[in-house]
Amino acid sequence: MPTKEEAEEWKKQLVDNAEQQILNLTDSDKFKNYLNTVAKFHRYSARNIDLIYSQNPEATQIAGFKQWKNDFNRSVNKGEKSIRISAPIIKKLTPEEQQRLNTTEERAIVGYRYIPVFDIEQTHGAPVPNVNDFVKENLSDHKNVSNLYNELKNYLNENTDLKVSEQNLDAQKGVKGYFQPDTNEIVIGESQPDSALKLKTLYHEYAHSQLHGLTSEFRDRPREYKETQAEAVAYIAMQNIGVDTSEYSLGYVATWAQNKDVIHEALSEIQKVSNKVVDLSNELTEKLGLQQEKDNKITEKIEDIAKEKLVVKADNPVEAVKKLYNNNLQYAIQESYTLSDISEKEADYFRKTATWEDVADIEKSNNAIEALGHGYYADEYIERNDNNPHSANQSILKTNDPEHPTLSQQYKSLLNQLKEPDKNSQQTEKQLKQVRQNISEQTQSELQSFAKNTPTLKQPKIEHDEPTI
Repeated sequence: MPTKEEAEEWKKQLVDNAEQQILNLTDSDKFKNYLNTVAKFHRYSARNIDLIYSQNPEATQIAGFKQWKNDFNRSVNKGEKSIRISAPIIKKLTPEEQQRLNTTEERAIVGYRYIPVFDIEQTHGAPVPNVNDFVKENLSDHKNVSNLYNELKNYLNENTDLKVSEQNLDAQKGVKGYFQPDTNEIVIGESQPDSALKLKTLYHEYAHSQLHGLTSEFRDRPREYKETQAEAVAYIAMQNIGVDTSEYSLGYVATWAQNKDVIHEALSEIQKVSNKVVDLSNELTEKLGLQQEKDNKITEKIEDIAKEKLVVKADNPVEAVKKLYNNNLQYAIQESYTLSDISEKEADYFRKTATWEDVADIEKSNNAIEALGHGYYADEYIERNDNNPHSANQSILKTNDPEHPTLSQQYKSLLNQLKEPDKNSQQTEKQLKQVRQNISEQTQSELQSFAKNTPTLKQPKIEHDEPTI
């Protein structure tokens, strides 16, 4: 195990390498490669985007070793070198720690650790459907691009203080659109026949409205600076939906790279606005049905999940992780936290002080537990284990097993059979009568069990109305 000094030097080298890669963004092509990483990992922090870009700029989808195996049915190739990203260490604070940190918050990030992840190209196994692939395929249809453009325009008009309109801009040669700060208005050239170009222009002008409006702290930037920022946001947005961006020019970055503080500030501003644009675009493409495979909507059914992952029934994440880890807190701490990346003293401290709430927080921050409907939660890091007494897998699979249909499913099937002229209706009616009897007995049994478990709940007294003459 490395010494604390060696671990600190390794972490410093990791950050220094990322910093150097950012300072090397001196031309349009390098800058576009960086923006490609932003587009693919827009939900990640700026620090982690820089770390991913510096270690593997071609990465497209990352996950941990166990996550690839349990959640995607893929295995990491032998000998692959991991990408390291930063993950928060969150814990419940004691009163003494709250006082020391001068906070009233119950939980806090008390540090960061560098966890290993791998790109999809470093793995092999089952194919991984990507929503953006379907968006790209659907947007190859000109009509769908027009629909997305109109949906975005309508959304901005109806849900923001911006006014978006189309006007004839032919008299202003080369102008495809503009943002007017004093009226908070975006104008798009109406004569542009290419819907993709209209959409890109709307993304560009929307970026101006968010970064360079009258109340923006960045409104006084040089014109070239502002144009490159807006174009960078449009580039990321178009990359996200799979529209060709090979012709984009982002030439002003050479000036940024001369100043370390300026380029970090510029990239941070771009990321904040592009995150908003990408999330909005994803929401609209989902609304328009563009995230569906053609003629085949992608769904994730609870019974399909139960075949692969451990599923429990829980009312909240804390209850879920308790059941997922079979009420073994020490095992949960060891599995949830990457204790090998911190000193033994720090690791021992976490083993002694971390709570179930801390485990739930770290699992949520890693997107490891998910609400799957009906109060079910699944953990992508925990291998399927039907011996877990809290596992709901077998009951889910039995409920949806065609070889063992429920009484309700039997009843519906028999009703449908009665409608078929070739069926033996007398035999079917006899079976139907038996199923009705079984349903009645099951209902009575459930009611008796409910009454036994809730003795304080009394049946309301029914008052009969006096007969009227």
